[in-house]
Amino acid sequence: MFLNEITEHGPAPALVKTLAFQESRLKMIAENIANAQTPGYRTKQLDLAGFQNSLRKALAGRRVGSNDSFEMTGSREVETDEQGFLKVTPSEEPVENVLFHDGTNVSIEQQMSDLAQTGLWSDLAGKLLQHRYEQLRKATRGMP
Repeated sequence: MFLNEITEHGPAPALVKTLAFQESRLKMIAENIANAQTPGYRTKQLDLAGFQNSLRKALAGRRVGSNDSFEMTGSREVETDEQGFLKVTPSEEPVENVLFHDGTNVSIEQQMSDLAQTGLWSDLAGKLLQHRYEQLRKATRGMP
C-alpha cells in the first residue's frame, strides 16, 4: 500500500490518464486512416479539448475533495470505470465536414495533423511521467 500511496498522488494519475487517452486517440486515427477507402465510412473523433476539460475538472475535484480520488466525468467520450481506468468512446465526426463522392469524410491531411499533435502530447506526458518516477526512484534509494 505504501507504493500505491506514493504513485497515486501528485501529477502521476493525470499523466497516466493523458497517456491512456493519447493511446486511444492513436488507435482511432489508425482506424480512420485504414478505412479511408471504405465507402460510406465516417471518421471517428476524440475531442482533445473535451478531454482536457475533464482532466481539469478531475484535478480541481481532487484538490477540493477529501479522499484524493481521481475520477474523470463530464464528457460523453471520456470517463473513469469502476477500477479507475480511463474508458474512451470515440464519437462520429459530423457529416457537415467534407463528404467525398464515395460517402466517406476521411481527410488524410487532417488525420496526419491529428497524428502529429497526438504524438507530441504523448511524448510530453511520457517524459513528464518518466521524470516523476525518476524522482521517486532517487528518493527511495537516497541518491541526490
